[in-house]
Amino acid sequence: MPIKSIRLSVDAAKLLNALPHPVLAVRPNGLIADANVAAEAFFGMSRTFLSQQRLVQLVPPDSSLPSLVEQVQGRGAAINEYRVDLGGPKAGGERLVDIFVSPLPEPDEGVVVMLQERSLTDKLDRQLTHRTSARSVAAMASTLAHEIKNPLSGIRGAAQLLEAEANDADRALTRLICEETDRIVKLVDRMSAFSDGRPIERESVNIHEILDHVKKVSQVGFARHIHFRENYDPSLPPILGNRDQLIQTFLNLVKNAAEAIGDARSDGDIELSTAYRPGVRLQIPGSNAPVSLPMEFCVRDNGPGVAQEVLPYLFDPFVTTKASGTGLGLALVAKIIGDHGGTIECESGPRRTTFRVLMPRYAPRDGRGLAG
Repeated sequence: MPIKSIRLSVDAAKLLNALPHPVLAVRPNGLIADANVAAEAFFGMSRTFLSQQRLVQLVPPDSSLPSLVEQVQGRGAAINEYRVDLGGPKAGGERLVDIFVSPLPEPDEGVVVMLQERSLTDKLDRQLTHRTSARSVAAMASTLAHEIKNPLSGIRGAAQLLEAEANDADRALTRLICEETDRIVKLVDRMSAFSDGRPIERESVNIHEILDHVKKVSQVGFARHIHFRENYDPSLPPILGNRDQLIQTFLNLVKNAAEAIGDARSDGDIELSTAYRPGVRLQIPGSNAPVSLPMEFCVRDNGPGVAQEVLPYLFDPFVTTKASGTGLGLALVAKIIGDHGGTIECESGPRRTTFRVLMPRYAPRDGRGLAG
């Protein structure tokens, strides 16, 4: 009996192509019968080329996915497996997915495989951790501001009195005391930003004006040796934000990118991009329903990249890859974006590091704004 075609009807195909998760129809002989748009993006192949492949050709040699398909085919019952690595040299390393395999109605039709990438789920989980960490730093900052800054001012005052009567050798020591107390005060002041719990003043903001301002400031200072590129969506709607805080946020991200590239590189490149990505929704504390985050703003550089072991903790306080860094810059960035109802994530590899900010769009109070 010939194998029945599993080509989808037009309506069903539209429905599957609207799904954000890769879906494959697999024949009993292991050949791919059909695939949706998300599967094309996931495997980096067109639907036509995928239909010429066997499932075993798409996954690592030791993958459990072909075995799962065989079990579902034999038992006629669905099987799910979580946190399976479908990565490899071609996929660029680890690629964790949750796998859902279900039999099609007729035994000779094969099975349907749906993959759900863990990357976004894990990133969003980390965002909640970043916010918890920021709150912990906020409580600590309030205590430090009172318990450390007052004694430090006394120490600095005493050092200045001693300096007036000290000889040259001792005066170097008193200056060192003053410099170190000033340094600690600056650190405490930076941490105090976490303890500011006042509601921020927000208004309708054009993100392109903010990014252009950040670019101009950077080009006359720390990034004068770096080439900038813009990839903007000109139709992007406004966001509800605090202009000064958003400038601080993106200035911090661009400064990190410039420092990662370094002064010695002549081919340093930073790309600023914006896009509208409907479909990203996040459940955040204080909200009864998932929040739509369609506004995407990226800062991308061609530096050496972030070490993979550091990447999951990059937005935690006191985590830094710089010899003289405090580890508070990116933690503060995460707090500001979180206060705006958004989230930030980082993807990094050699010569390509992307900081991606996802935020809600501006919704006027008259309710005419779109939800996502």
